Amino acid sequence: MNIEQFQEYCISLPGVTEEFPFGEEILVYKVKGKVFALTNIDDFQSVNLKCDPENAVELRERYDGVKPGYHMNKKHWNTVEVHSNIPNKLLLQWIRDSYDLVVKSLPKKDRESLVS
Repeated sequence: MNIEQFQEYCISLPGVTEEFPFGEEILVYKVKGKVFALTNIDDFQSVNLKCDPENAVELRERYDGVKPGYHMNKKHWNTVEVHSNIPNKLLLQWIRDSYDLVVKSLPKKDRESLVS
């Protein structure tokens, strides 16, 4: 996966915004103001994704390219190396899982305003 594919997929999800709240290098994707994915846009080597805590540990044990979230709450976030042995299809699913996890935590009114 390259940065353009990552950007295109993230922004295609309902209610998503693309922002740079941490400086010019850190690309952040939010749904209704809540972060679900972030990466370094200049050095696209990894992506931070929100993850169910039990699933996060399982993925780290199963895939060498999945680590505890870099500069994030390691219980709820994983850092996925995009050029590792993880297929693009699986990475896209994890991005969607991260998005869905954040949407699930939104107030009912915000959830209902999103059509996916």
